[in-house]
Amino acid sequence: MSGVELLVASMSERGAPDHLAVVDGDFRLRYGELHRLVLSCVASLRAAGIGHGDRVGYLGLNSLDYIVLLQAALRIGAVTVAVNWRLSAPEIDYIVADAGIALLVTESARLMVAAPAIARSGVRTVLLTAAAHDGRPPFRDWCAAHAPDPTLADLTAHDVAVQLYTSGTTGHPKGALLTHGALAASLRQGGLTGEDWCRWSDADRGLVAMPQFHIGGTAFTLQALNAGGTAVLLGRPDIGEMLSMVEREGITKMFAVPAVLGQMLAHPLAATADLSSLRTMLYGASPIPADVLRRSMRLFPNAAFVQLYGATETCGTVVYLPPEDHDVGGTARMAACGKPYPQVELRIVGSDGADVAFGAIGEVLVRSPLVMRGYHRLAEATAAAFDGDWYRTGDSGRLDADGYLYLHDRVKDMIVSGGENIYPAEIENVLHDHPAVRDCAIIGVPDNRWGEAVRAVVVRAAPVEADALIAFARTRLAGYKLPKAIDFVDELPRNSSGKILKRVLRAPFWPDGGRQVA
Repeated sequence: MSGVELLVASMSERGAPDHLAVVDGDFRLRYGELHRLVLSCVASLRAAGIGHGDRVGYLGLNSLDYIVLLQAALRIGAVTVAVNWRLSAPEIDYIVADAGIALLVTESARLMVAAPAIARSGVRTVLLTAAAHDGRPPFRDWCAAHAPDPTLADLTAHDVAVQLYTSGTTGHPKGALLTHGALAASLRQGGLTGEDWCRWSDADRGLVAMPQFHIGGTAFTLQALNAGGTAVLLGRPDIGEMLSMVEREGITKMFAVPAVLGQMLAHPLAATADLSSLRTMLYGASPIPADVLRRSMRLFPNAAFVQLYGATETCGTVVYLPPEDHDVGGTARMAACGKPYPQVELRIVGSDGADVAFGAIGEVLVRSPLVMRGYHRLAEATAAAFDGDWYRTGDSGRLDADGYLYLHDRVKDMIVSGGENIYPAEIENVLHDHPAVRDCAIIGVPDNRWGEAVRAVVVRAAPVEADALIAFARTRLAGYKLPKAIDFVDELPRNSSGKILKRVLRAPFWPDGGRQVA
């Protein structure tokens, strides 16, 4: 089976027809039913004029509907754009317009926030995942109105499969173009290691609680259903529900960001729920405190813990820390991100682009078939993201003698809060638009719950209170991007070339020498 065929078949044809494929609340769908629904969606998309290269959007919580839309789009060569439902109306408007979304699947609860984007961009069809609204049928009814169409488009490994948006360093998010070949390669990587933790079977039940609008949620869904296992969906990462589902559904595999693990430890159900079914706990997307990791290992005593490091631009994981490098008593290796997948190469380079001396710190570069094709309609940003065929991660780190990667800090000023990537420039651009702001800087500070929290440092041009600035930003930014606190200063520290010295601003909050992540 070719890479493209592997990806297309991954979610609807790999499992036995009567085996349970998806659990979505009270709704349970077997593989044969999923396959028929996907093929009916194929016919419906084609009837709506959607074809090769067209963008179809999904704006909503984790859902079976996303799985069906994604799988159907893969079969006809359309590109799925999963939009972060936490974004504000202007942010959604930008993504819908930038991607050129021709058809949007959303929920009744999201229709209001999506309305400006729909009106301005001229999206041809809006389908609702909830009950019928304004005469438009629910998504599954819309799919079922057409006879199944098994025709598969003529696809190549270079065709774009998914377009996922990452936070923008210059104020706008960028659409990473993930190809059929790259996603198919990501499905194969675990098996190439030959290690037990990455093996999936039809007996596995994977809890999909991390958002499917992130590569982590989408890739985990693909892995579960590619193996013929069962994907158990949770609309959002509700901590109590996650713990309950492990017991109720017999969850065997799970992916969680460190902030979620920390909240699990503090939840009352952690002391009473039967969590013995979990065999593999995958974690990553942001730094994890050593204490949280050790306590999480005690909470799930039967689970093999594996840290994952990657990016949207690399179709998710490129480096992993295997179970043998974990111990509840702590190991030196637990400070590392881990070792690269078999088809992943790493380089550490200095500011001049040359390889640094062994063991020295520099920017982490990745070369792999998992890497994206580029950014949608952003030739300059794409060129800047690559050094030849090496992808520049924007993270700084070092390699040890065994090839393990240790992250030191972020080359960019990105903040990771609760597993969400937040770029200060985006928030700074919004605050600068307020007439009372003369200058500002956004930094990440330690937060016991989320890992990092957004903090603003503002130089005022006129009297203004912190609450007023936060309220102003709320009209244009998602809630998780808003500053949790604002400090007012007379001047921002700058170097001789005028660059803001954010390390100086961060220093009081990171007394141990900076925002080290390993």
